[in-house]
Amino acid sequence: MSATKKKNQANAPAPERRRELLDTAAEVFAAQGYNATTVRKIADAAGMLAGSLYYHFDSKESMLDEILSTFLDELWEGYDAVLAAGLGPRETIEALVTESFREIDRHRAAVAIYQKESRHLTDLPRFHYLADSQRRFEEAWLGTLERGVADGVFRADLDVRLTYRFVRDTVWVAASWYRPGGRHSPEEIARQYLSMVLDGIAVGG
Repeated sequence: MSATKKKNQANAPAPERRRELLDTAAEVFAAQGYNATTVRKIADAAGMLAGSLYYHFDSKESMLDEILSTFLDELWEGYDAVLAAGLGPRETIEALVTESFREIDRHRAAVAIYQKESRHLTDLPRFHYLADSQRRFEEAWLGTLERGVADGVFRADLDVRLTYRFVRDTVWVAASWYRPGGRHSPEEIARQYLSMVLDGIAVGG
């Protein structure tokens, strides 16, 4: 290894510190909105000078990109595992809802940002992947609901698109009030949500 490469590695920001700064930035973005957030505000929340923050990130756009892409990468890792498991429609919905609450637990601020900002962020070239993720998300949920209707698991008169929107919004709006380490685990919240939602759409025995 060359001396220059060793020096660059020695000067590289510690991964733990980078993660801490991204967590702080996510909270500021979620609370104040992307446009109203400045690098100085993030630096103030992190207890450092704005110039020092540029040592870790070249812009607030880079920070937001890493926050959202990390959240979505983890979300799709979980979703893809569920969709590949060969579960029945009801079990797939249950697993997707549970995975969603786990992601809210891991990335609450990122979910809140995604909910508030994704519509206008998709217009920016750097964030075009948000639209692709939204399409995949819709296809996964609608496909599962349609399969449930076809299999006789969900009611034949079910409006799958309306149901999808209801379940989607009911789950993800939890990011506005959920706090990690609270009274209920994400799995318990998912179970409670599912008992309310599925008992209303599942075919009775």
